[in-house]
Amino acid sequence: QVQLVESGGGLVQAGGSLRLSCAASGSIFRFGAMGWYRQAPGKQRELVATFTSGDFTNYADSVKGRFTVSRDNAKNTVYLQMNSLKPEDTAVYYCYAYSRSVGSNYWGQGTQVTVSS
Repeated sequence: QVQLVESGGGLVQAGGSLRLSCAASGSIFRFGAMGWYRQAPGKQRELVATFTSGDFTNYADSVKGRFTVSRDNAKNTVYLQMNSLKPEDTAVYYCYAYSRSVGSNYWGQGTQVTVSS
């Protein structure tokens, strides 16, 4: 059973920074892709930043240059460094993993990020 546990969310002023962490149960090498999505109130869940096992990264246009996704294989943890935060970044952020061997997506429980103006 795959578990993804996010942490690091909170309240920050516009222009500030936060770092989200996603700790996976077991090795993250087994996943073909990992990353972050977010969902704001009344909106659909959207991609924020992901990377593949081949280290190809993909960012939403709205976060390019401000957010960075990274991983620590030894800690089985994925991070999302968020700088220059804007009120429109306010959302619940979800960690995501895709297993090619099983053909399944996995999601964390989500962590709230609120950016005040």
